[in-house]
Amino acid sequence: MTVNQQIEHWLTAHKHAKASKNRPFVTLSYAQSWDGSITTRAGESLALSGNKATQLTHQLRSLHDGILVGIGTVLTDDPQLTVREWPGANPQPIVLDSRLRMPPTARLCQHPDQNCWVLTSLADDSEFGSQVEIITLAGDADGRVNLANALNLLWKKGITMLMVEGGSQVITAFLKAQLADALVLTIAPTLVGGYKGVGNLGLSSKLQLPQIRPLNTQMLGDDLIMWGNLQYQELVEL
Repeated sequence: MTVNQQIEHWLTAHKHAKASKNRPFVTLSYAQSWDGSITTRAGESLALSGNKATQLTHQLRSLHDGILVGIGTVLTDDPQLTVREWPGANPQPIVLDSRLRMPPTARLCQHPDQNCWVLTSLADDSEFGSQVEIITLAGDADGRVNLANALNLLWKKGITMLMVEGGSQVITAFLKAQLADALVLTIAPTLVGGYKGVGNLGLSSKLQLPQIRPLNTQMLGDDLIMWGNLQYQELVEL
């Protein structure tokens, strides 16, 4: 099988794996350089994936009910989050935006067939029009949207498979909360020396670090694709 077929078969097998947890199955997917950078510095955009890896990203989008990014990605990249390079339906676009900084001019506010869901911890006092649905959730200790509560709400709204594309703070938050189930990582053959895709997870022991098992790797064009299930150790409070 091709790498595209392998990953589709693997994800399809997981479709109902988390049904008993009342939350979507969460796939992290992003591109980085060989040194782990996703861009040169925070707030700047850098396209790393080759054409075939970009097609894989769009295929992954078509295999998920929803696709989530943080507000930082919206402000930096102004993404569409649609399926354009692969046959399939567009997933539900979702933005984590605790302070409600979503610009009404963002392309996600003019999505071709879906109202964008904006998850925030602030009361809705903005005007976005009919193509944006503001969803207010209780914030955590830092005022950010509580991810566990957000996933439960998304599950109730029909999202069973969720793709998380970034940025770094969102990827790190899902890993820290142990709420990411799988990883599809594109590694471009370049060195950037810049802003990393995964930040500080706040773990002091190697035994507590998330593991990717089983780990699968295959070249796709010039890029290396790595994918597998994320495994976590139980965190013990001292």
